[in-house]
Amino acid sequence: MRFSILVFLFAIQAVSAQKARVFSDYKTVAEKKWVDSVYSNLSFDEKLGQLFMVAAYSNKDSTHVRGIDKLITDYKIGGLIFFQGGPVRQAKLTNRFQKKSKLPLFIGIDAEWGLSMRLDSTYRYPWNMTLGGVQDMALIEKMGQQMAIQAKRMGIHFNFAPVLDVNTNPANPIIGNRSFGEDKINVTDRALALMRGIQSQGVFATGKHFPGHGDTATDSHHTLPFLPFTKERLHDIEFYPYKKLFSEGLSSIMVAHLNVPSLEPTKNYPTSLSYNVVTNLVQDEMGFKGLIFTDALNMKAASSFMQPGDVDLEAFLAGNDVLLFAENVPVAIEKFRQAYNDSILSNDRLELSVKKILAYKYRGGLNKYTPIDLKNLYNDLNGHEYDDLNYQLYENAVTVLKNEKDIVPIMELENEKIAYVKLGDDDGSVYLSTLQKYADVTEVQADTLRVLTERLKPYSTVIIGYHKADGAWKKHDLSAKELIWLDTIAKNKRVIFTVFAKPYTLIPVKNFRNIESIVMAYQNNVMSQTVAAEIVFGALGAKGKLPVSIASSFKLNDGIFTKTTNRLGFTTPENVGMSSALLSKIDLIAQRAINEKMTPGLQVLVARKGKVIYQKSFGYHTYDNDIKVKNSDIYDVASLTKILSTLPNIMQLYDKGQLSLDAKLGDMLPAFANTDKKNITLKDMLLHQARFQAWIPFYQETLDSKKKPDSLLYRKMYSPEFPNQVAEHLFLVKGYNDTIVSRIADSKLLRKKEYKYSDFSFILLKEYLEKKTGKPLDVLSQNAFYKPLGAAYTSYNPLRKWDMCSIPPTEIDNYFRYEVIQGYVHDMAAAMEDGVAGHAGLFSNAMDVAKIMQMYLQKGNYAGKQYFSAKTFDTFNTCYDCKEGNRRGLGFDKPQIEKSGPTCGCVSKASFGHTGFTGTMTWADPETGIVYVFLSNRTYPDAGENKLSKENIREDIQKAIQDAIIE
Repeated sequence: MRFSILVFLFAIQAVSAQKARVFSDYKTVAEKKWVDSVYSNLSFDEKLGQLFMVAAYSNKDSTHVRGIDKLITDYKIGGLIFFQGGPVRQAKLTNRFQKKSKLPLFIGIDAEWGLSMRLDSTYRYPWNMTLGGVQDMALIEKMGQQMAIQAKRMGIHFNFAPVLDVNTNPANPIIGNRSFGEDKINVTDRALALMRGIQSQGVFATGKHFPGHGDTATDSHHTLPFLPFTKERLHDIEFYPYKKLFSEGLSSIMVAHLNVPSLEPTKNYPTSLSYNVVTNLVQDEMGFKGLIFTDALNMKAASSFMQPGDVDLEAFLAGNDVLLFAENVPVAIEKFRQAYNDSILSNDRLELSVKKILAYKYRGGLNKYTPIDLKNLYNDLNGHEYDDLNYQLYENAVTVLKNEKDIVPIMELENEKIAYVKLGDDDGSVYLSTLQKYADVTEVQADTLRVLTERLKPYSTVIIGYHKADGAWKKHDLSAKELIWLDTIAKNKRVIFTVFAKPYTLIPVKNFRNIESIVMAYQNNVMSQTVAAEIVFGALGAKGKLPVSIASSFKLNDGIFTKTTNRLGFTTPENVGMSSALLSKIDLIAQRAINEKMTPGLQVLVARKGKVIYQKSFGYHTYDNDIKVKNSDIYDVASLTKILSTLPNIMQLYDKGQLSLDAKLGDMLPAFANTDKKNITLKDMLLHQARFQAWIPFYQETLDSKKKPDSLLYRKMYSPEFPNQVAEHLFLVKGYNDTIVSRIADSKLLRKKEYKYSDFSFILLKEYLEKKTGKPLDVLSQNAFYKPLGAAYTSYNPLRKWDMCSIPPTEIDNYFRYEVIQGYVHDMAAAMEDGVAGHAGLFSNAMDVAKIMQMYLQKGNYAGKQYFSAKTFDTFNTCYDCKEGNRRGLGFDKPQIEKSGPTCGCVSKASFGHTGFTGTMTWADPETGIVYVFLSNRTYPDAGENKLSKENIREDIQKAIQDAIIE
């Protein structure tokens, strides 16, 4: 065997000598001068050392590090390819190794989807297969730019990307997700964009794996793959991306270990070692002048063919410039010396590659090497701008493959009952929680298919999420059981099947007939799950196209563009012109409120231009640090009820012409027909200038002489005579609501018509709405607004739907109800109305409040449904008496006219919102497109001193939001 190899080597040398190759592709005179100078000062062994790029790890022990030290100092190796480890550790090692090297080292890394392919604590972009769904090449080019910026920050000169393999074999065990797809043009377009981005920042891109690893059924890490294709077929498909990128200035390529008889007639001879391939084909026929790397020489496809040293020499004589992952450099160097002495290796051949390597070192800035600055390294590698782009990539990648009757997006939520079923063995919690931000979506689980089918009967639509671990080489196959479950569910229900795995996952599904919609999300991570949910509910329209075919079911480039609605979506702050860094001030302000015990916990949400960009929860339900606040927790929103429940119903009646602003209270409610309040207009009630008293402590009249609930009026258990639940163990006598109305009717009017905030208007408007519509206010609001808006976490009397553990308590009541108030409305008058009042009683979370405020911001429209006209909204969002000192709109609070007021004083006059006694606030500004929600239980354990208000916490957060606007 060795004799035949030597004979072949001599033959190679004879051919090589005839051609007398010389490196002359210098970019500048200065480059040539530097290369010639350095080369002339290198010894023969130092020249040999430049050919080797050795594997290095930052997660190995000192023995490994000292071994690299020795290769640098004793054998003068030219470069390192880093594998597993961490960024700071690698940077420190890079600085160490560079310091020891006489000539600065090339540093390379496989970063096909970012540094995270090899390093922990670094940024991960989508796989190439996911990018195959993206149709906007500018996004992929920008990704290449960002990857290069991160690489440069790490002192890396070569990113071994893009992958140019055209993955025409779905069973390919090693490429698959690493390919942009099965079409040569699609692959080329995306690879070219990525290459341009990488090389625009001075980092060298490396196309791989030549001649093409996309149509293989075996892994070259373990065995030598066989490609039985003609040269014509290879030129047509596999070479197509290379020829295009060569013409566009690709810096380097990596030659794979493949058995391709049409290119190399020697039986079972790897392409990486073939002179016919590396020299005759790549350099001569295709005209490539850049650096040529071998694939890793420790891979079995090469290492099982020859011993270390022999394989390195063979690869070099074949025409490769850099020998990657050499297993034994000392042995290889000795083999090279022997080949030189035997006239197998010539000076010309050595000079050709070494000068090329030196030229690239010059182009990479290694003629003026500077160490890596370790300061802020982690933060620099994980900047917010990377999330900004990643969101856009997934927004453009996720692909809808089927959409019968336009089931996606789900529109008429009031007519839907939606279930979610998880298949696969990985986490789908972000998908579920994001779905639940749009509608009342219930996760349904069961151990058997029979039980699951039974439990799914009440639901109109079933969203199935298939979640597999987000690993490029992991198996994503649906199990036989999962295929049966999917088929059975689809036969019985409308199904939206969302696949968080590679497209080939769908191949075993034999029948898609019963599946109404298929959403291909490609990967299983936070962004893909968020974007998929947005598409299902229309906050985004699907834009992606399938990069591969799925048997006969779906063709290459299939993809349905779905409708976009104006439901709230999600993105990063910078994507809507906000600063992440400046928004982070909210964290400090919120944490201060917690630390200084202004409130046990709180929620903050910020949206702009229809996108939620900040949603966080802080603290606990109580000061006992018992339950952490979650974004889904439900707070008593107190007076926000006025604009979240009562007001929109009034606006609808007004919009339909069924109610006038000049309507008089005596006509609206007969109980006021013969009172001094009969001529009070709706307009004055909404402007809080109806001359009403600020409030009446109605509850006090129901207490006995010991200040306890009067036993004539209250019972500890429900009965038809005592139906109104005031607290967990307290029920008020039937009909007491009429007494409250009578007390308001009998109350004295203020002497002067001026702004005076009062709950009376909204207490009475609830009475009016219920008499006008014949429906209780909670039912009215639920049907007219919360169901169609998808505000599933918004309701009165939340304990009738949710567990107490998801509702922070509002007070330890020691003056009326004498128990912890949790899940029952804090406001005493609202409690006496069975928890349903026009001025208070509503419970919600920040996300749901934001939906209602966004509907207002969109002038009555949300998800394509017009709740009332834009003209009506403008009518109600007008400050009618600002000149007289009344800042209020019709029901809405407005920014202060003078110094003190509900806002930071930095929002526009067009803005509107409300605050609540329990420590709540929501505000929207049409001029900036911002919605702000702040929810808390500052009244716990008692409602005494309002430190939250005195310290301007809500206003300071609003100021931080305004300051964060950058465009």
